[in-house]
Amino acid sequence: MPLQTRIVSPGPNRRTFKTADGKFVQAPADWALLKPGDAGLTRRVKLAGPSWTVQEKRGRRVFSLGVWAPAASIAAIVAELREERSTDAYLKRRTADAARRQRKQTEYVEDFRGAVVKFLRFAPIYSQLAERLADAVAAHATPVGSGTVARTQRIPIEQRAKAAVIAWLRHQTTEYDEMKIARVKGKRREVRRNLAGKSQQMLEAYRAGKAIAAEDCVLRKALAI
Repeated sequence: MPLQTRIVSPGPNRRTFKTADGKFVQAPADWALLKPGDAGLTRRVKLAGPSWTVQEKRGRRVFSLGVWAPAASIAAIVAELREERSTDAYLKRRTADAARRQRKQTEYVEDFRGAVVKFLRFAPIYSQLAERLADAVAAHATPVGSGTVARTQRIPIEQRAKAAVIAWLRHQTTEYDEMKIARVKGKRREVRRNLAGKSQQMLEAYRAGKAIAAEDCVLRKALAI
């Protein structure tokens, strides 16, 4: 059934796509592409009838390249939504929704930052350094859409905090970003594991309250203190 709803991947040209079973299909002449970016519009187009969602996998992530559907259907839904979104009721609802999302984001950033400080467990002598590091990690890891481990809900916040700290240290206190890592399966994971071990050792010095000269403090350098 060529017009059934399906998920496809990019093909050799703009209107040709590859199905899950490896076959190539071409979008009907009266179909058009609805680009990604408007979740409400995309949802309605999908509910209206057959459509093809184009997805591309890059590494471990899957990106949406849009939805192909009958052009007439897309046009009608666009007009319908435009009219709905011009009303005062819609604008008020959008404002309230935005405020609620911002409150939720602010609460999450605070909770995540607290989890980072708890994971660090620095000795009192380094408490201010821990606060600065927590600020930096939270600022990098918590923005909506950042795609970092801090945004996942699959693991507890304590594990997210630990993973985010280790990732920040890897990029800010090691030469990881400049390393030439062989394209061998498992090699990058091995390098990250080794660097994570070194980062954990470094953190233990701050947890134990050991004397660290300012010129030797990699955290102060990374934070530009």
